[in-house]
Amino acid sequence: MPEVKLDAFGVVVSDMSKTIAFYEALGLTFPPDAAEQGHVEVALAGGLRLMFDTVAVVKSFAPEWEPPTGGHRMGLAFLCGAPADVDAAYAAVLADGHRGLKAPWDAFWGQRYAQVLDPDDNPVDLFAPLSA
Repeated sequence: MPEVKLDAFGVVVSDMSKTIAFYEALGLTFPPDAAEQGHVEVALAGGLRLMFDTVAVVKSFAPEWEPPTGGHRMGLAFLCGAPADVDAAYAAVLADGHRGLKAPWDAFWGQRYAQVLDPDDNPVDLFAPLSA
């Protein structure tokens, strides 16, 4: 087997400006002109990258591409520093005009959990362990 490693996650977005605003509300940092670009990358902890491409960019190399139907395109989860931070992050995302999916709750698996929706209706989880 040749050497391979997971390096990046890609997400197709319908509106880059709205996507950038949403993920900035969750603490990601983008270049100043990111909202006007068709392809944007952000470095994540551990060396991974999260990449966003507009539908137009994807169709430029895969003209037959169609958005999936019957469900979301992907899911991401953001670890928060403490259970109270889940509630604060959820409130901050809603205050920025984005939508909640599930308000914060104490999940039976031992985490404070909440879900918000990104501008393309992808669920984004916010979580923290209930105990240290």
